[in-house]
Amino acid sequence: MNQLKGACLFGQSGGPTSVINASALGVLETALGQECVTQVYGCAHGVKGILEDNLYDVRQEDPAELALLRYTPSSALGSCRYKLKDSGQDDADYKRILEIFQKYDIRYFFYNGGNDSMDTCNKISKYLMSQNYECRIIGVPKTIDNDLAGTDHCPGFGSAAKYIATSCMEIYHDANVYDTGTVVIVEIMGRNAGWLTAAGALASFQGAGPDLIYLPERPFDLEQSMAQIQQIYQRRGNCLVALSEGILDASGKFIAEYGQDVATDAFGHKQMGGAGAFVANEVKRRFGYKVRSIELSLLQRCAAHCASQTDIDEAYLAGKTAVDLAVSGVTDKMVGFERQPGPVYSVVPKAVDLAVTANTEKKVPLEWISSDGVGLTQDFIDYALPLIQGETQLPFANGLPRFAQLKKIKASAPK
Repeated sequence: MNQLKGACLFGQSGGPTSVINASALGVLETALGQECVTQVYGCAHGVKGILEDNLYDVRQEDPAELALLRYTPSSALGSCRYKLKDSGQDDADYKRILEIFQKYDIRYFFYNGGNDSMDTCNKISKYLMSQNYECRIIGVPKTIDNDLAGTDHCPGFGSAAKYIATSCMEIYHDANVYDTGTVVIVEIMGRNAGWLTAAGALASFQGAGPDLIYLPERPFDLEQSMAQIQQIYQRRGNCLVALSEGILDASGKFIAEYGQDVATDAFGHKQMGGAGAFVANEVKRRFGYKVRSIELSLLQRCAAHCASQTDIDEAYLAGKTAVDLAVSGVTDKMVGFERQPGPVYSVVPKAVDLAVTANTEKKVPLEWISSDGVGLTQDFIDYALPLIQGETQLPFANGLPRFAQLKKIKASAPK
């Protein structure tokens, strides 16, 4: 085996999760224990930290403080949404990245993120290969959306699903306390894939969840939804609805765009939000019911207090596996999970081509959506239940969570 010797660099990108730092810990602890890794650095705000020569010296962190990353939400090193242009069109960023890699002798690069981050990994990997600069590059999966191709599921999803299902159960009980009826609309993240909203079905499985679940995998029919809400309200006196922020009509127009302009991010993705409020206003206008619109927003991706221990453990495993793969000679891959057959849940990590995962979205299978389009089948329940198992061992101090507090000391290039 070609034992490549040099420094390791780790970065985080895109939207954070409650377990993304568990992956960071998996990478950093494993890298710190490798003889072939001469130094361990962290990017300040993802790829932008590389471009700005703003790296952290991880070896100067307290190991006990680093260990708290396992239960700390959000992106401890800072994130970004920065899109690299194709090197054939503009290679300025790539030249700068190569310059920084050479300056710090970076020979191992790990990037923790979702679809766009895997695209960034793939582009950097291909460019460095074209320049004959040997560097092992592995993508570490992260996204609450669970839409990365090539893996059974993605770290971050299980904890977000657990929070969403728990919240739906709590909302269900709160919304049913009065003798006057209420329609509650819960808007859940998910631009093009409905995995998170589907998690509301786990609450229904427990007997206290949404009456109606609308995913972006099926066109949203406003008139039909109004009739469904009215029918349930008239029968039960209440109605709980869970819908994806990315639901769209048959023409492909986002419901969030009805009556408002929607901004886009650096990757051209439309910024969602407002679909729940629109549907709630329609219910109020048409029927006069008491209506509440709840947007879970950032809470569903940073609720470390409600994280799944299974998700935490697998997030750490993804980071550790990334380093193990790179040190063994693997590059240009992403860590994925393969679910093993049998009655007892287990997964095996694997290497997935970055080209497969970059900018490819995995959606909820249509056959997992009920025939009436407003619920999920047992197949989804069987898929998702194992991912939310186990309660976090998050430490507390003074009655509040004790999260990692890193020093983030700026790195100096080796002499």
